[in-house]
This record gives sequence, C-alpha cells and structure tokens, in this order.
Amino acid sequence: MDAAKKLFVEVCNATDLMPKDGEGSASPYCVLEFDGQRRRTEPKSKDLKPTWNTVLEFAIQGPIDDKEIEITVLSDKKTGGKQRPQFLGRVRIPAKSAAKKGEESIVYYPLAKRSFFSHVKGEIGIKMWWSDEEPAPPPPADGDGEKKVEEGDAKSEEGEKKPEETPATASSDPEKEEKDGGDGDGGNVEKEVEEKKEEEKKEEEEKKEDGGSGGGGDGEKKEDDPPKKEVEEEASSAATTTVEAKKEEEEKHGNGGGGGGSGDGENTKIASRAAEFVRPPPRPSPPTIVPAGEFILKETKPMIATKAIGDKVVTFDLVERMQYLFVRVVKARALASKDAAIDPFAKISLGSHTARTRSVPSTLYPEWNEVFAFGKERMGGPALEIAVSDDRDPDSSFLGSVVFEFAEIPVRVPPDSPLAPQWYRLERKSHHSQSSPRTVRGDIMLAVWLGTQADEAFTEAWQSDSGGYAHTRSKVYLSPKLWYLRVNVIEAQEVHLERFQPEVTVRAHLGFQVQRTRVAGNRTTSPFWNEDLLFVAAEPFEDDLVLRVEERKSGGEKEEHALLGLVRIALSGVERRIDHRQVSSRWYNLEKHGGGGDGSGGGEDEQKKHSFHGRLHLRVCLDGGYHVLDEPVNHLSCANPTARQLWKAGVGMLELGIIRGKDVLPMKNKEGRGSTDAYVVAKYGSKWVRTRTVMDSLNPRWNEQYRWDVHDPCTVLTIGVFDNAQLVDHGHHDHHHHQNANRDARIGKVRIRLSTLESDRVYTNRYPLLSLQQSGVKKLGEVELAVRFTSASVLSMLQLYFQPLLPRMHYLHPLGVTQAEILRISAMRIVAIRLARSEPPLRQEVVQYMLDTDVNVWSLRRSKVNYFRLMSVLNGPMAVVRWMENICHWRNPVTTVLVHILFLILVWYPELILPTLFLYMFLIGLWQYRSRPRSPPSMEARLSQAEVVEPDELDEEFDPIPSAKDPNVIRARYDRVRIVAARIQNVLGDLATQGERVGALLSWRDPRATAIFVTFSLVVAVVLYVVPIRVIVVVAGLYAMRHPRFRDPLPAAPINFFRRLPSLADRIL
Repeated sequence: MDAAKKLFVEVCNATDLMPKDGEGSASPYCVLEFDGQRRRTEPKSKDLKPTWNTVLEFAIQGPIDDKEIEITVLSDKKTGGKQRPQFLGRVRIPAKSAAKKGEESIVYYPLAKRSFFSHVKGEIGIKMWWSDEEPAPPPPADGDGEKKVEEGDAKSEEGEKKPEETPATASSDPEKEEKDGGDGDGGNVEKEVEEKKEEEKKEEEEKKEDGGSGGGGDGEKKEDDPPKKEVEEEASSAATTTVEAKKEEEEKHGNGGGGGGSGDGENTKIASRAAEFVRPPPRPSPPTIVPAGEFILKETKPMIATKAIGDKVVTFDLVERMQYLFVRVVKARALASKDAAIDPFAKISLGSHTARTRSVPSTLYPEWNEVFAFGKERMGGPALEIAVSDDRDPDSSFLGSVVFEFAEIPVRVPPDSPLAPQWYRLERKSHHSQSSPRTVRGDIMLAVWLGTQADEAFTEAWQSDSGGYAHTRSKVYLSPKLWYLRVNVIEAQEVHLERFQPEVTVRAHLGFQVQRTRVAGNRTTSPFWNEDLLFVAAEPFEDDLVLRVEERKSGGEKEEHALLGLVRIALSGVERRIDHRQVSSRWYNLEKHGGGGDGSGGGEDEQKKHSFHGRLHLRVCLDGGYHVLDEPVNHLSCANPTARQLWKAGVGMLELGIIRGKDVLPMKNKEGRGSTDAYVVAKYGSKWVRTRTVMDSLNPRWNEQYRWDVHDPCTVLTIGVFDNAQLVDHGHHDHHHHQNANRDARIGKVRIRLSTLESDRVYTNRYPLLSLQQSGVKKLGEVELAVRFTSASVLSMLQLYFQPLLPRMHYLHPLGVTQAEILRISAMRIVAIRLARSEPPLRQEVVQYMLDTDVNVWSLRRSKVNYFRLMSVLNGPMAVVRWMENICHWRNPVTTVLVHILFLILVWYPELILPTLFLYMFLIGLWQYRSRPRSPPSMEARLSQAEVVEPDELDEEFDPIPSAKDPNVIRARYDRVRIVAARIQNVLGDLATQGERVGALLSWRDPRATAIFVTFSLVVAVVLYVVPIRVIVVVAGLYAMRHPRFRDPLPAAPINFFRRLPSLADRIL
C-alpha cells in the first residue's frame, strides 16, 4: 500500500516559562495546529521547565511551502489556580523547515507574545521531520479511535479548502463524518447556532459563576483553542456553542455507535471543523525571513595556523592561506617595430582570465613595474603567457611572448626575500604566427612566483578577485586627531550700538558648527557674558574660528541680527592645555565687514573696513585632557585623551582575522542576475581597516589579518560588512556623479567587547549578519571571524578595572548630557567628511553606520527593548519577593521551617549575616563558572525585539526627521505616543504620590493621621529602649512568616493607614 507523507513534530521541552497560576508556577501544555489539524500534549502540573517528549503526527496534503505549524503553550485551568487557560507564548514554524527522517535535531524557539503588554518569556524545544514510511501501529486501546478521527479529517480536508464553497455547503462533510462515526446527529451548523443562541448566554453566565466546571471535559475541549486575536475569538464563538450543544446531547444519550474511545476524537473533530466554517482568515503577521535558530552564533574550525611553523614566524596565523600566482612585469627592451611610433603593453593570460598593463606611448623601451596576482581558483590553463602588443595597431599588434609552465614556477614563502626579476627573450608562438606579420625581437624583465596573501607585493598588486582597481584594494585609515575647542566669551567694550538698551549676543561658528551666547545682562556699550562655548576641531586645522557680535532686532515675523563687529582667529596659534588650569585671556579688536560673517569687504574701502568698532575679551584654548567622543559611550572603542602624553600604557594586542562570508544575499542586479561586491570595515580606536572588495561573489573569501594596540580591555571592536555600490559593469567605474548617487548598502554589523574574551585564546566563529529593514529583520548572510586578545601584563589589566574609564577632565569638569551628544554628532560628521576625502574614500554612509549615528533616535521598538531589559533586571528582586511570599504563605512547609531556623540563627548571631551573604555569592559564582559563555557575544534579534515588531513601528523608525508621511499617519502615530506617554505619566504620578504621603506623616496636613503617627513613634521608641533589639526582630520576623490560618485576606493596618494619607494630587488642575 502507498504510504502517505506524514509530518512528525516532537515537543521536547520548554524552559523559563512565565508563572501564570497566581502561585508562582504554571501547568503548561501545548496545542499544535497544522493545515486544519489539531493535537495537544498532556499538561505538566506545577512545572516551569516541563519535559514532554511527545511525538505528534500530521497528514500532509499538497505543497507545504506556504504552510506553517503553530504551537501555543497554555497553562491548564484545572491544575492551576485560574478559571481560564493562561497564555504562555506561541511559536509559528514554517513547515518547509522540517528535516528528512533521520536528519532531525532539536531547535529551541523563543516564545512570542500576543500583544505589546503580554508577559511571555522562555523557549520551547521542537523536533520536526517528515517521512513517507508507514508509522508504527498505535496501542489498541485508544489508538483506533484516534486513527479514525485522523482518517476522517484527511478525507474532509478537500471540502474545506475549496474557496467557492459556502459554510452551508461545506458543512455537508462534517455531517457525513458524524453519521459515519455513529453519532446520528446530522443537523446544519447554522441552524443549530440559531437554536442554541440562548443556551450559549446561559452557559457563559453559569461558567462565570461556578468557574467553568459545568460540562466536565467538554469545557476543557472548548478552552483547548489557543488564544487568537479578538476577531477570531468572536467569529468562532457561534461554532463553539454548536459543538457544546452536541456534546451535551452526547452526554445525555451516551457515546453511541462510535466504538470505544472515539467520542473525544469526534468532538474535537467537530469543534475544529465548525470553527473553520465561520472563522475569518487570520490577520497577516510580520514577516519572519529566517527562523530564530539561524540568528545564533556558530563556532567554526577554519584551516588556520595559530602557531609558528618550525622556526618561521607565521604573520597571517588567524586566516586561511590563499594561493596566488604573482607576475611582476618590470620593463622591456629593443622591441621590434617598423618605426618608433608604438604604444607597447603587456598582456597576461592564464586560462580564460586575462589582465594587462598600461600602455607606454611612443617607446621601444617601456617600463611598467606592475604586479598581478591570480587566485588559485582562477588558474584554469596549462601555462602562463605574457605577451607584448602594440596598442596603436590592433590588426598586427603582437610583438612577442613568454610562456611559463606551472611546474617550473618557483614557490616563495615569507620571510624569504623577494624574487629578483630576470630578462626573458620574446618569442613567437604558433597561434600568433598568422595573426601578426611583424618580426619578433626584444626582451622583457619578469618575476613569476607562487605565494600567498602574506606576500608584501599582494597589497598593491592587481588582484583577480577584486579587479585590481585602486578603489577595491584593502586600505588602512586613521581618524583625524580631534580636539575640544573651548571659547570663553567674557565681555566686549566700546561696541558701536545702533539703539538704546540693545540685546547683544555673540555668535561663533567653526565650519558647520554654530553656537550663540545668551543675551548680555547689562544692556550697555560694554556687554558682559562670561559664557563657555565648545566646538570640535580636527587636525590639520582648516577652518578659522569666527565670532560675530550681533544686536538682536525685535519685531517682524523673522528675527534679525545686526552685525556690530567680528573676530577671526586661526586655530594654529591657539594655546593648548592638558589639564584644568586656566589659560590667559586676550582682547581682540572687532572689525565690521559689510558682507556678513565671511570677512568680505563688499566694496568698502580698506580704511573703513578695518576701522575700530570695539574689542572682545576672550579666553580660547584647545582642551587635550578630554577624549573627544565620536561614538556612543556604550560602544566605546578607545578612551584615550587627545594629548598623547596622557595616554595609558598598552595592556595588550588585539588581532582580527577576517576569513570569509557565507551565503550573502544578492544586493543588486548585474546582467539580469543577483550579485554582491562585498567588503568588510573594522574599527577600533582611531584605526579603520577596509578589506579588498571581492567582486561578484556570494561566498567571498578575504583572509586578511589586522592588529591593534589595546589600552583598555573594556572597549568594543566593531566590524561591518557592506556592498560596494560604486562598481558597475564588473568593476568599471562610473562617472563621478553616478558614484556619489549610489550608496554602499549595509549587509550587517558585529560588535565584540574585548573584556568578554579570554587572553591568548583564538575565537573562530561565524556571526549572523542581521539587517533591520522596513519589512522586518533579515539575515543577509554570515561572516566568519577569528579574534585573539593577547595581554602583555595581567596585573596591569586588572588594575584598569578600578580606574575611571574616561580621562580625568570628564570628571573634574564634566560635560552636560545634551552638550556631549551635540559634540558627538559634530565629531562624527568631521570624521566622516575627512575619511570620505581619502583615496580611495571611506564613504560617509559607512562611517555613520559604524559610529551608530541614529542610536538616540526615537523608536518604539527600542523603547520596548529597554522596557524588557529593565524587567529582566527586576526579575531577580521580584523572584526573591515571590520566594519570600511563598515562605510567608507556607506553600512548602519544610522550606518554611528551615527558613525559620536560619532566621533565628542569623538574629542570634548577626555577625554571620555578611559572611553568609558573600559566601553565598562566591558559591554561585563557582557554580556558574562551568556554564560560562564560550563564544563572544553577537547581535541578537530577539533581544532587539526585531522578530516580533509591527510593520508600522518599523516604518516609523525609518521615517526621517522631518517626517514625509501623510498627515493622517502622523496623527495616528502621535496619538499612539500620547497613549504611551499617558501611561508613563500615570506611573510617575503614582511614584510622586507615594513620596508625598511619606512627607505627609509629619506635615500635619491631616492632623489626625499625624497625631496617630507621632503617638505610634513615641510608643515604638519606648519599646525599643526597653526590649532588646533581638527580641523585636524575632517577633517581627515570626509575625511576617506566620501561618496563613492566622492571616487576614484584607490589607494590613499599616498599608490602610498609608493609603489614606493626603498628597498633592488633590490640588492638580
């Protein structure tokens, strides 16, 4: 017999579930739905880490590419303390991710929540596989009924899936199934809905009163449905009522004709079928491109040499060796020509791959001095040929060639000296004899050898995998040296004012940075400010500092300022300081120019232009004691101050091996197919590195190694992968305006904190490249890295943990939060502009992405991230509170008695409290050492709330400022922000109320309450003077942990008293 294809799902276990029964636990079970079929596991009573190991079987009909299986975890209503099953989380898994039988493995999926405020956590372990084999026969007792139900479901699925069938027409199938099963009830579903409408209301009211106990197992079947959206619940309520009515009749007349054990299966079948007839299609969920298991870090074992080979030092020991054929074409001499008017060039042919030198005009003795590197995978021919040709005469251009057999090419391994070039005679080969009638003569100087990417000629060579262009080669960049420019505007004198009692300000600008002082307090000809202005300046200094003294004119729609005089200061002559000492001040004469702030005369004569218009008192200096922040403090890669004499001593070395990319998605189209020209950028401190661009490859291999000096281990290395959008037509540069129009696309980013790395250990991992886009989070590929941190002195590195992270000036004269953020943005712009002017340029969008310029932009997704981070931090204290509550309510009498004994011991010997606490933390640390992380951290889509984010939230996050959206969309988003802000407002108000009530205890605002508290304080003081403190503590502790039999369910008297105290909330309008 032909075996039908089956889908098997094994529900293994779940971890760290959210307690939902009101007693600090839950009784979880799983409900699985696939293609109209539903299965469930058994509940596990009072277990937040349940283990089921239950295999469930589903029939597969038709293609499964667009189908998914939904697993909902619920808390059982019988074993728990709640009346309804509590939602613990759900998972949607594409059915096409199931493996073939024998290749399955357990995958842990994070439980997703149902709404923004759902309290869901934990993971569930699932195995999925499909098979064509006939499954083993089930046990005879209950298996027959289940098998019949599954066969009936499979037979009736075709009728359900036809879209043109109405509910009345489609209901004929379930009626037929009921007759076959022996129920004898074949009424129409819609008719029964109308007849039992009143019974539904009565049953719901009864279940609300008696906790849903009516109906026994029937109520349980009704609640088996996982919590759907409200639309689905309302739509399926009528069908559920019909099923309940049928179940009541079955209980009255018995399970007739259905065989032993088949009644529950038939009821489940009827419920699922009837619900499907009236249930609307589910709302589309946010797209999940890759399963959550694909977002994890993977450990790899590349073929790298982490140690020295023999007596040779391996310089590229964190990357794989890549074999290259190097050809150095130096020059040629005495070439054959009818006249001297030839433009010779050399062409290197290696199988189907060719490369050529530049052509040297009008000479018989050309000099090229160019190096070519061909990858091993491109060595397709039997020999290497270097031919010299004339660029002027394409018909008869051949001037001679040299051929090398691969077996004769020598191998060079550094640190061997470079291979010396030699002269080779140009010859005519057989396939060139007819193509060119010229006489062949002359020599060419060449050097040919086999080597690796560690060869010193590789960096500047023409490379076969990157096209050999300058803009695709690997480069090292250095950020400009940044300073904080402090301008202390003290006062001005003898200013020529235009009106009485003016409003005088000073506007200072340095390049694109503009700042303005406040209006002077004294409105005279000698205004006084004494205000500091801070700018970011970069060496070499290109812009001058310009200060304009202006008078503000009131009136009119637009505010205007009249120029009273200006000062231009060159930064090269400004005094530099490395501490907080005060530099000397200077007076600067004001000059008034007719144009504005640029110093142009505007046609005025020189004498009037440079006439005296007053003077300005300034104190200007370059602060070298600060570290100029160009990246967020949380992702800081260097904390050294600007002044090099204040740098900390190095504590180690960081080495990074960029090995390869894997399964990178196509980022653009080339000749009608997807393509990616990927390169990697890494930043640590002021040193940026960029690998070569591997052209037209979805699995690029870079195998480049870099190193940095480390001055502080608590810093972060940032690695970004990008697609080079400046290449068109396989490496040819487009025009300049076209290059500027294309932006290099982001593929992904990785951050590695050095303090998480063990010393002298090589970490080789494959990191997922995640990109958050408007359609959701996407995995655009993987990048394989090798990282090693070597510490020079362990003692010096440990001492840094007790020293400030930033230089002293950040703590002696700290910057404001807003001011520091403005300066950071300015520093980032300066770094991006300077690096974009390098050759080849490191583009501004690349620098901005690496420096996290949008880290402080409003995002509802990031707000959720911070909220759940805070809740995760509070989970520990809340767990302690719940544990203490269980102790006080005697949930576990043995534990409660032991806690009583420990409490009495600690009260009698209070000197044991702190030693016991620290010993406990020591033991916890030792216990968790064996489960310590073995790999560096990576980007987490789950922590970033990127897997379950709503499309509208992503659209809002990517919306620039100012917004370009429709006003209705902006209004809806504004209303949503108002709702969130109202909740935060209420929380802040509640916190303020509690604090005000504490102050009201002694304020006599409520005289009776204050009199009660004062009297109570006097009584407590007398008791504490008379009774020993140990007795008081013992009595209070035993009272707090008293048995529930002696507890009152109402709030305690102190809580009632505190809640009745007045607050200022009564006076708010």
